[in-house]
Amino acid sequence: MSQVFSDGVVARVTEEINSNPSSRRHAENILPHRHKVASPPRQTLFQEFKHSFNETFFSDDPFGKFKNKKGSRRFILGLESIFPIFEWGRGYNLKSFKGDLIAGLTIASLCIPQDIAYAKLANLEPQYALYTSFVAPLVYAFMGSSRDIAIGPVAVVSLLLGTLLTDEIPNFKSHEYLRLAFTATFFAGITQMALGVLRLGFLIDFLSHAAIVGFMAGAAVTIALQQLKGFLGVKDFTKKTDIISVMRSVFSAAHHGWNWETILIGASFLAFLLTTKYIAKKKKNLFWVAAISPMICVIVSTFCVYITRADKKGVAIVKHIKKGANPISVSEIYFSGNYLTAGIRIGLISGMVALTEAVAIGRTFAAMKDYSLDGNREMVALGTMNVIGSFTSCYVATGSFSRSAVNYMAGCKTAVSNIVMSIVLLLTLLVITPLFKYTPNAVLASIIIAAVMSLIDFPAVILLWKVDKFDFLACIGAFFGVIFQSVEIGLLIAVAISFAKILLQVTRPRTVVLGKLPGTTVYRNVLQYPKATQIPGMLIVRVDSAIYFSNSNYIKDRILKWLTDEEAQRTASEFASIQYLVVEMSPVTDIDTSGIHALEDLLKSLKKKDVQLLLTNPGPIVIEKLHASELSRLIGEDKIFLTVGDAVATFGPKGVDS
Repeated sequence: MSQVFSDGVVARVTEEINSNPSSRRHAENILPHRHKVASPPRQTLFQEFKHSFNETFFSDDPFGKFKNKKGSRRFILGLESIFPIFEWGRGYNLKSFKGDLIAGLTIASLCIPQDIAYAKLANLEPQYALYTSFVAPLVYAFMGSSRDIAIGPVAVVSLLLGTLLTDEIPNFKSHEYLRLAFTATFFAGITQMALGVLRLGFLIDFLSHAAIVGFMAGAAVTIALQQLKGFLGVKDFTKKTDIISVMRSVFSAAHHGWNWETILIGASFLAFLLTTKYIAKKKKNLFWVAAISPMICVIVSTFCVYITRADKKGVAIVKHIKKGANPISVSEIYFSGNYLTAGIRIGLISGMVALTEAVAIGRTFAAMKDYSLDGNREMVALGTMNVIGSFTSCYVATGSFSRSAVNYMAGCKTAVSNIVMSIVLLLTLLVITPLFKYTPNAVLASIIIAAVMSLIDFPAVILLWKVDKFDFLACIGAFFGVIFQSVEIGLLIAVAISFAKILLQVTRPRTVVLGKLPGTTVYRNVLQYPKATQIPGMLIVRVDSAIYFSNSNYIKDRILKWLTDEEAQRTASEFASIQYLVVEMSPVTDIDTSGIHALEDLLKSLKKKDVQLLLTNPGPIVIEKLHASELSRLIGEDKIFLTVGDAVATFGPKGVDS
């Protein structure tokens, strides 16, 4: 709301105010400021709830495309929303297929040896990882919205699943262990689907980037240490994952448990894998060298072991891999009984970790190619693929960063690359699996070690230290929790530190003192801008947070402390005492009843000090609540301003420009 006066009226009233300071408190009646803080239209309780609900769960307006559409068109749009392949498939052509074919064949050559290795992390037979890389990518290709993500078992989830399952059933060779793995996979899928259907995907954002960096690095170290069993040929190896237990197990077997042939095989092929990774990193067009190197390692090492019969000299080999496509496993899932609760718990944890990794990977590559990724649709797709996977002898699958990077570099165009990879895996299961019998475990250990090294992001850790020490603490806490305790403890620490950071920021928000930049009407933090000068007789404070029950008393006390400290400094410097406290509220997005009471208490404390309270630029929600609580009447409608400049112009000393 604005009112406009002629220049003569403005000049006359200004002269009166300057000549008679006592009339300044009546300035609002004589010369209202040109723009008053307006209140938004009143909304009913239902309207407020509807708006908040839509902003939380449907901010992307998923149903907007169905408006004003006929029944048949709505059906097609609904089908495309569930199966995006029907949407982008209409424009699919031979050129796109060539890119997807090359990418699919490339990631298949990478995933086969990785799958055989990752199955050992989950304490499962190798064929179950191959089953997973056949079914899961096929389902995702029809339902997922990412063009670049490559689906399959991954190291972190495999280790997490294996650790949690072994805690429940130590004998991982038992049939109950396998059934619990399928049960956990089923409930991991249900968890992911539920988050997508209920549009609760924002929950995974509570796990901060810093915590994920630390967790992934710790998991990489733990996974690499676990491979010392196969790399050194140790037979009696601990089932624990913490670094102390692993190293104790390794050194206790040093005198009689290490096999030099195994070490030679592992070290040779690890050096080869690291060399190819270095070449691919230096020359991007040679990415395929690193992509096919695991398969080359498997082929060469298998041939060498077969012709030398090194397995007779103590070199551990994969042995038999079951041939054939996925058997149905619906009847193997625990829907009741003693292991049901454990299956739900393990599924919930592994499902959330898998979801976090997949969404992070999908968003990364979507940003690189500049297309949008529907997070909730991704969750439904990932959940559906894991539920179907649990019915077809698969364990938890998600997006693999290493394979997705290769998929991207190989020139994939759509999710058809996942279909190509899936077909290659099917042919492998039907024909090739017997050829992996003599593959040495040392090579699989080398493949895993080379793969997980990319999970340790040193530049990200250094950046965390430079930018935010609390983020660095969260990263280090998660890292040490994983390597010194277990993967699930590290994950718990990561979540706990992430929530602690949120609580600290919410309960202890910043409040800063503002000053006027010389020659401008701009008011900024005096610590950030030392040349900013404070206004005589006024203290200007900005609150950088919403005011809730969790921080309202702290904000009130912090403002009063600023007032006390500033008053002491100004008295010592013989400056004018503070008569007005200006609270700049533009960052205050909301306020609750506790915040209202805190402002009332602040107003009472200021009256005892003979200081007047002025508010500037409260947002629409805040001003509405100030009016509803009648706090605006207690403060005074003439003491709520649009800008700090308006407040200073009305109540500040003569000569200060507004």
